[in-house]
Amino acid sequence: MKLQSKSAVITGAGSGMGRAMAILFAQEGASVIVADVNG
Repeated sequence: MKLQSKSAVITGAGSGMGRAMAILFAQEGASVIVADVNG
């Protein structure tokens, strides 16, 4: 896991690239905080 013990804040995570990045970061071991104006 490349991002073990790392944290990431991703805005625009409700869809598109933001969502894809949030999923990838989590799969690589990061603690991920996501935000978006869409539910």
